[in-house]
Amino acid sequence: MAGKKGMRQYPVELKLEAVRLYYEEGKTRAEITNLLGIRNPYAVKQWGRLYRREGVGALKKAKGRPRKSKTGQSELERLRMENTLLKKFHTELRKEVLAKRNIGSSITTEQNTQ
Repeated sequence: MAGKKGMRQYPVELKLEAVRLYYEEGKTRAEITNLLGIRNPYAVKQWGRLYRREGVGALKKAKGRPRKSKTGQSELERLRMENTLLKKFHTELRKEVLAKRNIGSSITTEQNTQ
């Protein structure tokens, strides 16, 4: 379930039934939400708009960004890269702090940071 927390994804059949009730039987969005157990009446409006514009296929489309599959190897590579960047950042920060204090030469600083 991608997107905002608390957002519920409804099956395509329920969406089609809501659209049918709205257009063919003339029911209000509030009646449809009560009848079908939909939390948000605005969802019925969106489904109707999508159905009119693009047809049934629009209601079947997945919403949001596709999930990335995290394998152990890719996660390990990401963490190693992050670790390397943090080490470089720490070294630069250490040099900057020592330079501001005017402590030691750059040779001593490099020896102390390793």
